[in-house]
Amino acid sequence: MKRIGLLFVLLFTLTAYAQEKKYAGQPPITIVPTTSLPVQKQWKGEFTFPDSDISFSNDFIGARLNGVAKNQDGSFTVLITSENTPINMSPWYAFKVWSKSPRTIDVFLTYQQGAKHRYYPKLSTDGREWTAIDSTDYVEYEKGDADFGAGSLPVKVKLKLPVGKKALWVAGQELETSSHVKDWVNRISRKKFVTQQVIGQSTEGRDMNVVTIGKEKSKQMVMVISRQHPPEVTGYLAMRTFIETIASDSRLAKKFRRKYTVYVVPLMNPDGVDNGHWRHSKGGIDLNRDWSNFNQPETSSVRDFMNNRAADTKGKFFFGIDFHSTWDDIYYTVDPKLEGNMPGLVTDWLTAVKTALPNYEPNIKPNDQLIPTAVSRNYFFVAHGAESLVFEVGDNTPRDFLKEKAKVSANELMRLLLDR
Repeated sequence: MKRIGLLFVLLFTLTAYAQEKKYAGQPPITIVPTTSLPVQKQWKGEFTFPDSDISFSNDFIGARLNGVAKNQDGSFTVLITSENTPINMSPWYAFKVWSKSPRTIDVFLTYQQGAKHRYYPKLSTDGREWTAIDSTDYVEYEKGDADFGAGSLPVKVKLKLPVGKKALWVAGQELETSSHVKDWVNRISRKKFVTQQVIGQSTEGRDMNVVTIGKEKSKQMVMVISRQHPPEVTGYLAMRTFIETIASDSRLAKKFRRKYTVYVVPLMNPDGVDNGHWRHSKGGIDLNRDWSNFNQPETSSVRDFMNNRAADTKGKFFFGIDFHSTWDDIYYTVDPKLEGNMPGLVTDWLTAVKTALPNYEPNIKPNDQLIPTAVSRNYFFVAHGAESLVFEVGDNTPRDFLKEKAKVSANELMRLLLDR
């Protein structure tokens, strides 16, 4: 389980560094209503079988498993369905499996009609440390021939899993629930210049937390958010390293914090994450379409916080970034012809990142259609003049490169903001 097939490593390393084929990006944002919609609650419990000692469970935070069937040949078929429809192709899954005696079993992952398998399986024995499944234990069926998007995905997959008395965790990405995020927030808040506060509650009553790095009275501010969409863990992991770099003991970081304050909402959608949703909040809505209407408590909490900080400090937000995940690394920027509080900042920043990372070519897709704001990037720019972007990290970006890029990105941003 601890070794990853050579083919898997080579494939994703080439994707991240060489980027011979670039993801063209998503089509223009479709404006949709954001009033709450019904969400189907997932049944939680154990799935057992009269003629087998194999058990499955979705009885934990962040799980997604909607049914299991035992096949005649002794294999198992798992059904994964979404919280509601229509929905983006982001089929999250997470479950545990064990047996009374050690053995290897075949498990097929299948999805509701029209959906396909997206996330390469991760395995864990404790729910905290994860490794990608060996490529020799993973088979795809009816895979599309496109380079990116739904057309590149298989309809179903087969996993060969080693099971025993100790439960094996299986998930689309590393499991990072609200409790995991809270643990990280508590760790980073041990630093004397880092504080945390609750700025509101989610639909289901979970706290919306903001981390403050630097002086609360600073007039020069940066806004960082993450995880509007539950399965987009790589974006969250990049955000975490990005923030840890800004909160580090380096000379650059110390100098930066004397001039700028950074506000971070590390988990925008705690309900969706903890309920194992594919995409939406407990309100049944894609939160990153609600930055104009503000019908959902999660987005309105951040809006109110930013407005209050600007009013209380009589200052400005100079930079705003929203971390996401998608098919491959891409930066959705505001068209540089549109000028905010620090014109040219994002362009210069991405140029600096490119220079600092050999063989890395940032995939940049600018946009000049910002009204209605709808998405966070547009809101940060239109409402506050913050030079802003959405940074989408590839689903399969190697974790070492993900961290390296996030660290470099934070350092280059701090340098540029200090120079200006």
